[in-house]
Amino acid sequence: MREEAGADLSGLTTLGMGGTCALALSLDSREDLPALEARRKELGLPCYVLAKGSNILAREGRHELVLVRPCFGDEPAIASAAAAGAAEGAWPEGTVFVSCGAGVALPRLLAFLRDAGLSGMEGLAGIPGSVGGAVAMNAGSFGCETGACLASVEVWNGEALVRIPRGDLEFGYRSFAVKGAQKPVLVVSATFALTLAPSRGIAERMQANLLAKKSRQPVSARSAGCVFKNPPEGPSAGILLDKAGFRGRARGGVALSEMHANFLVNRGGGRAEDAFALLGEAREAVLAKFGVALEFEVRVLPCRSF
Repeated sequence: MREEAGADLSGLTTLGMGGTCALALSLDSREDLPALEARRKELGLPCYVLAKGSNILAREGRHELVLVRPCFGDEPAIASAAAAGAAEGAWPEGTVFVSCGAGVALPRLLAFLRDAGLSGMEGLAGIPGSVGGAVAMNAGSFGCETGACLASVEVWNGEALVRIPRGDLEFGYRSFAVKGAQKPVLVVSATFALTLAPSRGIAERMQANLLAKKSRQPVSARSAGCVFKNPPEGPSAGILLDKAGFRGRARGGVALSEMHANFLVNRGGGRAEDAFALLGEAREAVLAKFGVALEFEVRVLPCRSF
């Protein structure tokens, strides 16, 4: 386990802003997990799990918390049904299971699936971040969500490593939980259920999805992705923000993108105080004009701890 005092969130998040945390603990293997628990008790500070930092809006200042950085880099690999924790008959005949460490970048997993001719997650093309982050947020796009293909997850519950089968997992819009869990868990690895398909077709679908994203989202900008959740009914958050006049609206070094009004971007030197002020104005305008109270999709740090 590696330690870094005064970890700078501006260098650990894709948005590139935020203050510092007391300590960052990077976990390179499962053997680090018991040491993590001992260190947590010793420090007596709340912990927050941060992987690639692609969905984080961090406040300025010093945060008295510990960043837990899961770097479990088990490369994607074909797994048996037994290793996946799949009950007999739970998945269609011909299902192929793939396991992957939580610290692996999601695009790396998708490249493996493409090359192996395994279909089911093409809609996630273009989403940054780690596999663990995609599971924890139930990341999705183009009608595809991470949880839809999840067969099981391996988690650390603070005392032991446990494999949780799909039936004991709960998924929602950008949310994931273990049924009955009294506290948050740390995702160590995930196993997905896929179907065989021609690699060329998978590659074409992934490429089409990626190009579609690039045509309407600022994928190359310093961004945390969609900043607000889409309301359960009615127009999307992006449409509401656009109609409220916030497409391209800027404050200091941050702005809501000209390409997509629901993307907060750092145009250079952006500060969290400006971001929160801009987003507060946007929420008030949408509420006043449409009667819709937008909720954050990004995780605001500090927030619920591990």
